[in-house]
Amino acid sequence: MSTTPKRKPGNGMTVREAGQKGGETVKRKYGPEFYEAIGRKGGEATKLAHGHEFYEQIGKKGGKKGGESTRDRYGPQFYEEIGQKGGQKVKALIEEGKKAAAAAREASQKKAS
Repeated sequence: MSTTPKRKPGNGMTVREAGQKGGETVKRKYGPEFYEAIGRKGGEATKLAHGHEFYEQIGKKGGKKGGESTRDRYGPQFYEEIGQKGGQKVKALIEEGKKAAAAAREASQKKAS
């Protein structure tokens, strides 16, 4: 069995090459706004046809698959590390906020006196 793409008679392009050439022609002719518009129309049609629950289902599936592949790729140690980093970042942000609030209080007290 050959893995070489089949060439169509005539100009010798594969179906894939012809599709790519057509896509490039449309892109040059209509620009990115065209694709934005048809994407928006497709999204609206999907929303009308399937409703809110459809998006919830595909979101859950995608999130589950993504979480599983991340877990399989990195393991539990990865989650411990990012949890530690996140906690440290939150702690630092809280400290910065406290310092900024104290500085603002001091500045307003100096203005008032």
